[in-house]
Amino acid sequence: MQKTFSELEYTGKKKQTRRDRFLADLEQLVPWAQLEAQVVPFYSDTTGKRGRPAIGLSRMLRMYVVQQCFGFSDEGTEDAVYDSQAIRGFMGIDLGRESAPDATTLLRFRRLLETHQLTRVLFETINQHLASQGLLLKEGTIVDATLIAAPPSVKNREGKRDPEMHQAKKGNQWHFGMKAHVRPESRLNFCFA
Repeated sequence: MQKTFSELEYTGKKKQTRRDRFLADLEQLVPWAQLEAQVVPFYSDTTGKRGRPAIGLSRMLRMYVVQQCFGFSDEGTEDAVYDSQAIRGFMGIDLGRESAPDATTLLRFRRLLETHQLTRVLFETINQHLASQGLLLKEGTIVDATLIAAPPSVKNREGKRDPEMHQAKKGNQWHFGMKAHVRPESRLNFCFA
């Protein structure tokens, strides 16, 4: 298969980015064949039927893992595939010959995994494989903090400031208020770099 000019330019670059290194590690660490074997009984092939041509299971698994590792939304994952040569290379996509799977295709694939409780199976399969190599993968929850501003003279009935209110520096500016922690739903994070 002949390479495009952009692929030749990308492979000839002198510096390997952190994303390049991370995806190369991911390629080596993830037991792709085992994951495909877990999902293939549930993944239908629509070859010869109406509608869009089927996307290969290997490509969809890689797209899903990229989404989980980088915390992208479905649309963000689609955009990242078009924006990043490193991600396209990881997924085996050549935009000169084909288009990338779109956000709706990824959404349907995620729903398939969730419907059949395959996210847990994939997580455990990867974890067992990594454990055999002396590595560990954990389930995580992202916790985000934000500042809720309040006037500095806020006092309670006793004439004292609320003990939960504090000063915090955000950038170069001081704020008085309360820190709120937002905890989105727990996700399986396939990040080990």
